This record gives sequence, C-alpha cells and structure tokens, in this order.
Amino acid sequence: MAEIIQRDGTWTFDGEAVRIVPGRGKGIHPLRQELGECVVPLRALAGISFEPDRKGGRLRLRLRDGACPVLRAAGGRLKDASDPYQLAVEKDRNGVAEYFVDEVRGALLVEQVPTGAVDGFLLPGPAVPVAGGGGDGTASFDGETVRLTWNWKANEAKISGGPVAFPVSEVTDVRWLPAIGLENGHLTFVRSEGPASAPKAEYDPYSLDLWGLSKKEYTAVLVAAAVLVRLPEAAGPAATSTAPAEIAAPAAPAAPAGDDHDALLRRLRELGELHRSGVLTDDEFTAAKQAVLKRL
Repeated sequence: MAEIIQRDGTWTFDGEAVRIVPGRGKGIHPLRQELGECVVPLRALAGISFEPDRKGGRLRLRLRDGACPVLRAAGGRLKDASDPYQLAVEKDRNGVAEYFVDEVRGALLVEQVPTGAVDGFLLPGPAVPVAGGGGDGTASFDGETVRLTWNWKANEAKISGGPVAFPVSEVTDVRWLPAIGLENGHLTFVRSEGPASAPKAEYDPYSLDLWGLSKKEYTAVLVAAAVLVRLPEAAGPAATSTAPAEIAAPAAPAAPAGDDHDALLRRLRELGELHRSGVLTDDEFTAAKQAVLKRL
C-alpha cells in the first residue's frame, strides 16, 4: 500500500484503487470539499505524474476519457485548485510522491489497463442530494427532481415565475460553463419539452447565471455531474482521447482476480514474452516485474 498525507488531502493506493480524501483546511477549494471522498478504480486511470517545483510539486491523476462524470460535466474547464485529481505536495514529501507514482504505474502495467476512452462512467459521481450555488440562485438535485430557486439578485422574470422543479426524466442534457473573464457562465438544463433555442441564462428559468464572484459557484458542476450519470445518452460512447498516453497498454490476458501464486507466475511469463517481443521497454518490464514480485 502507498499513501501520501498532505494539508491538501490524502491519497491512498491499495493496488486496486486510489482513494482520495480532500483536506478540510481553509484553503481547500469548495468544489473538492463538497465532492468529498472518492475512490478511483485502477481501470479508470490512464496515467499518473508528479511535477516537482521549488515549493514541492503536484501529483496528477489522468483519468480515461468518459470515466468521471465530474470531469465530463466540467469539459476541461476546472482550475488546478478545484480539480479533485490533483494534490499539492510539500517539498519534504517529494520522495513519497515519486514512490506513489511508481506504485500506481507498476499496477497499471501489471493489470494492462488501456488508456483509451470508456463507453460509460466508471465512477458513480457526486452523492445525492447535492446542491450548487450560482450568481442568481441555487440548483439542487435529489436523484429524481431538479430544483432551481432564485435569490434577490435574479432577474425579475425569474423571481416572478417562482422556483422551478422538474423530473430528471425530462432532462436531455446539462451544460456547465464557469464565468471566464468578464463573461458570465451558466448551468443550463436542456429539457425534452424545452424550446429549440433557449434564452440567455439571465432570463432562462431553467438556467443558473454564474457570475464568477465566488469559488462556491464551482459547486454547480457537481449538480450537473449528478444529473449526467442518470442520463443514458450522456453515459454512452465516450469521445476518443487526444492526450498522449503515459502508459502503453498492449492487449494481454486479464489480470488475476487475487494474488494466486500460479496466476502471478503466469503473469511473469506473459510480461517476459511482451518484453522479448518488444512491446514493453526495459524500464516498463522491470517496473511491472517488481510489482508482481511484491505480490508473491
């Protein structure tokens, strides 16, 4: 088992999954605090890296495209501080971070986890009920019904119409965009019975207008993610990743379910064959072999 404990949070790897527990200090981003503890199965990972700098460094998990509903909802727009799959590492823990990376990479090689996109979510998404604040109101979701309530800053058209509630079965898509520069963002729910062209978020009763005045607005993406996992269309085939692969993952027989002695010996022979055929480099073969030997 590998573990790294920092003010930013705690990551633990048991050979099958990375368990992420965010820190609870004042500097922890609200999105990560609201999301809470999450478990990332090995098969959802495309890679891991550690980026050292003068102050310490940063651990980064790279998930396979389509595996995480939060990342799908965010569409690559999360800032580093809000990204649940990043961990700020203090300078005196660089060695621990590098060991953590080696352990995860070794397991990815042994289990022959592919790096490509997945056909459906491999993580469950935020727990419900979940709520997220916006500039002009709050969105909440209990697993069945989406509710939008307005505050005093909302447009008069929204306030006069009152709170909005609709079943998730009416939702066909969710669109989240954070405020960027002087441009407002939005959390918009597209409904099967809605108009073909929705009004601006400021006037749309099925949208939150995001002004970017508070980090708390980022929690709206958790509502979007919780709804996405309940939309069959959104959990369908994922787009092909264009990111470079950190771990080459050739096809190979499935990994043993447990640490059976004979199965591990067979895996060693398979790794040797992949090495001799040139599929695995010397470094990859060495790392994978060491990971298997630890289990024997």
